[in-house]
Amino acid sequence: PVGFMAGFVSATVGFAAPIALAAMAFAKYLHAALPDVPQMLASVAIVCLVTAAHLFTLRSSQVFQNFFTGFKLALIAALVLAGWFLGPREPVSFLPARGDSALVFSAPFAVSLMYVLYAYSGWNAATYIIGEVRRPARDVPWALIAGTLFVGVLYVALNAIFLLTVPMGKLAGHIDVGHLSAEAIFGAQGGRIMSGLICAGLVSSLSAMTWAGPRVAATIGEDFSPLRFLARRTRGGIPAAAVLLQLGIVLLLLLSSTFESVLLYTQVALVVCSLLAVVGVVVLRLRAPELPRPFRCWGYPITPLLFAAIAVFTLVYTTIQHPPQAAAGLGTLLLGLGIYFIGRRVRAKTRSAA
Repeated sequence: PVGFMAGFVSATVGFAAPIALAAMAFAKYLHAALPDVPQMLASVAIVCLVTAAHLFTLRSSQVFQNFFTGFKLALIAALVLAGWFLGPREPVSFLPARGDSALVFSAPFAVSLMYVLYAYSGWNAATYIIGEVRRPARDVPWALIAGTLFVGVLYVALNAIFLLTVPMGKLAGHIDVGHLSAEAIFGAQGGRIMSGLICAGLVSSLSAMTWAGPRVAATIGEDFSPLRFLARRTRGGIPAAAVLLQLGIVLLLLLSSTFESVLLYTQVALVVCSLLAVVGVVVLRLRAPELPRPFRCWGYPITPLLFAAIAVFTLVYTTIQHPPQAAAGLGTLLLGLGIYFIGRRVRAKTRSAA
């Protein structure tokens, strides 16, 4: 039941919400470049176009994804280099200062970790397409390790440039911080051009999640007969029903929620699932110490317990500071459990009738 619940969260909001968030950011940057384009129309149009690109064949999905990923990496590298060599310098220090420990254990810091966890939330996405990888035993571990390290370096470097080139007070409350940084580096016209390029870079994020998300739903359909329709694939190997279901959820989130509320709602559900998975590592070690373990948790038991403590820390303060979003996230978890038990009861009745 817990495994199904986690899969349900991942298959529904786990990918759909980040797609909606990326589409909102896309619209913000496009508005900065082309102010006359309606933001809602831009968000809806881009998710529909990217979804359509992933409804053909696996080969077309791969080409589409690789092209936009390469473009985004080049764009981030260009912005980091330009910011370092051409941009202004704000009086900001990246070293710890006296009194910072009080900030680290404060409620705002705990909630801010939800945003950081969201930023890294795609690190495990390669596992969702493992059935479409030629040499998964070799390639997937490398994709996870190298990809996470590479993205970590890019993420920290890019945020350092944002802080170095734009006053911190001006960054607060803005989604399109890349536009503000580009404007500080290149001027108003250069900032508009860079915002247009960032739009194209965001297509890579939209594409990656549009590709990976339906594979989770399809796997659930393979294992859980009441949702078997999600596992059906086209001749090109695409789980079309799962892709379209995800699109419907994305459009619902776009039309009904704001950026912050979608992010916090999703992260509450996902952090609970991550917490259960990490605690499960400890439980399994205690219950079945004799099991063969090709990969062992580095730093055990300190690393899983440390992660669990941080997860509980963020969940408690997010629930206190943002109760509606926390309630919605927990409600999604309970909905997944409810569907599991109802589906299992229906399946049992069908078998007994047969």
